[in-house]
Amino acid sequence: MSDPLIRDGLVVFAKRACETCLLVENEMRRVSRELPGFRIISQDDPQFPSDVADVVDDRSLDLSWLHRIEIMPTLIRFKAGEEVERVEGWDRAGWQRMTGITDIGGGLPPQRPGCGSMSTQPGIYEKLEARHSGKTWLAARKVEFGEHTDPVEVCYERGWTDGLPVTPPTDERIIAMLKGTMRKPDDIVGRMPPNLADCTVEKVAINAVMAGCKPEYMPVLLAAIEAALEPVFTLHGVLATTYFSAPIIIVNGPIVKLIGMNSGINALGQGNRANATIGRALNLIVRNVGGGRPGEVDRSTLGAPSKFTLCFAEDESDPAWQPLAQARGIAPGKSAVTLFQGHGPEAFVDQKSRTPEALTKSFAMSLVKIGHPKLVQSARAVLVLSPEHYGIYREAGWDRVRIERALYEETIRPGAELVAGADGVGEGIPASRAGEQVPKFHEDALMVVRAGGAAGLFSAILPGWLAGRSRTELQPVTKEINE
Repeated sequence: MSDPLIRDGLVVFAKRACETCLLVENEMRRVSRELPGFRIISQDDPQFPSDVADVVDDRSLDLSWLHRIEIMPTLIRFKAGEEVERVEGWDRAGWQRMTGITDIGGGLPPQRPGCGSMSTQPGIYEKLEARHSGKTWLAARKVEFGEHTDPVEVCYERGWTDGLPVTPPTDERIIAMLKGTMRKPDDIVGRMPPNLADCTVEKVAINAVMAGCKPEYMPVLLAAIEAALEPVFTLHGVLATTYFSAPIIIVNGPIVKLIGMNSGINALGQGNRANATIGRALNLIVRNVGGGRPGEVDRSTLGAPSKFTLCFAEDESDPAWQPLAQARGIAPGKSAVTLFQGHGPEAFVDQKSRTPEALTKSFAMSLVKIGHPKLVQSARAVLVLSPEHYGIYREAGWDRVRIERALYEETIRPGAELVAGADGVGEGIPASRAGEQVPKFHEDALMVVRAGGAAGLFSAILPGWLAGRSRTELQPVTKEINE
């Protein structure tokens, strides 16, 4: 955008809704009288300052955008259409130097900070960027529709939703979302199955807008996508299986508080924007970028609510507890996501056990039922330990390692109880294993995380994908979160 109004001389950008601009209103009038060609550009009122002819109306904020105005007032000197000097806010010495009026502002304080430019306000800034530059660098094809067409209905008609309404991804919303990461819009995060389409940061931002994310969620979402695309996560398999599974996202570290995630009351439920929309965005990206639509590649027999979203933060309020991310190799003080192939949650209730041993036996009784009581070493699981249940372990001095090991050992059962057909049930292990002690899980297949409200002796189990793969072929993935 060129600016035919400004070629040579002095220009001041101002607005009536600015205390500093009101402070220097008389000085602007004086400069206008004494310096031919001096222009006043007003962001909010072309009659400000009063009694000045030909104030330039910049209520569209196009000129403010063009000249990157951040502070009101801003005094600028131009020569041959190029800026050569500017003073932001009120600076008496600077105004005297630039105007050549040695006594200007004599009755005013030497300096006064200015107000923020309207062109930098959230929402307005993105609209201006979209108006002036968005169409030239956003690579995604823009969908045009009639003036009276509901864009939410267009998203339904095009198959871009998960069944719930989405936020239409306008240029300004996409641009705002991209401000949440230092990565370039055309950076390729990876190839998204099932179609193995290139998933760029811009495409992530588009779907993040649709899911209802805020820009500050972008680093978490990008890390989650990178984790999901690790070969051992087997995202294509999670999508295409007839089982219930979907990516479950667990977040650790300082970013939890920074973006306001929920690790407390109702952490696995509704109500928290970050929890709900980060998980939703990942599933929308699988659908809209990778082509993973239900009834097509997504062949889940019944599905699960977690296919909409299941994302939460771990409770790290107890310094004695080792957070999941640190247990999986992330340095203390760093933020990370852990992705798990699972579904749920399944409720667990024990309101009477008061020793860690008794509580572990209770948990084991529920854990061995995952998938089927006779299915063994075919799935992982996450135990979401509530504060009251955790308190029983904490008071006895049990840490993460001890809890996870005790759960593993308590879920080992006599093979004779698991043999297929022995009790009329077809599921089970071969009779040749009847004499063994058979673990329900592989030794590294149980993960414990802490979350939930302070009251209630209830915890939750997130069962893993019964994939029939070896534990080396299919694993949870933890990724550090970067900007």
